[in-house]
Amino acid sequence: MDKGNTALILTPFLEGMIESGAEVDLYYNYNLNIKPCRGCFNCWLKTPGVCAQKDDMQWLLPKMREADAIVYATPVYSYGMNGQMKDMVDRMMPLADPFMEVVDGRSRHIPGENEKPCKVVLVSNCGLWGMDNFEPLVAHIKKLCQDPPLEFAGALLRPHGEALRTMLDMGSPVGDIVEVARDAGRQLFREGKISQDKLDTISRELLPQEIYVDMANEQFRRVMEKRKVNS
Repeated sequence: MDKGNTALILTPFLEGMIESGAEVDLYYNYNLNIKPCRGCFNCWLKTPGVCAQKDDMQWLLPKMREADAIVYATPVYSYGMNGQMKDMVDRMMPLADPFMEVVDGRSRHIPGENEKPCKVVLVSNCGLWGMDNFEPLVAHIKKLCQDPPLEFAGALLRPHGEALRTMLDMGSPVGDIVEVARDAGRQLFREGKISQDKLDTISRELLPQEIYVDMANEQFRRVMEKRKVNS
């Protein structure tokens, strides 16, 4: 949660928003009781806009409806978001209408009545080295934002994220990444989007791929050897 590698970017980003005057609510999916979507369509056909399941989505969904921005923060899990967050996203189905329309040759569901515009930001960390590992996750979030009232405002991505924590602890010159993440929060509040130069700085290379892979493998070997000794 707040001690994970994703938090190294999320925390200053949210701090920047708060410094600019935003009211921020932070929730960890791990602590929430959100059941998987049952696909019963009751939220469309029986009780429009209201899910039949009684869990934490009962109070969370109204907060999301009122939000000017939603920030999804997740490590990369199997090239996507973590399972708890996917359950939450699936349960956002009541925000849409069952009826369809065709826009620019693409069919989509009609936004629910009175749903307000909302910016969407992704914050993600990946233990693998390259930016290509974020592609499925970013594509998923952007796809969600193709339909109003959601609007994609940027993705703060940190590849070889474990290196950032280590280098910060060592005093290496990587503090600019944290500061730019904070400034990105300010910019989102002021302008409703995040500039590409800030996103590029947050994602910048920290060390060559071969060195990072060797360091990660050595760390895993040390941990595994230690466990063998302790067992």
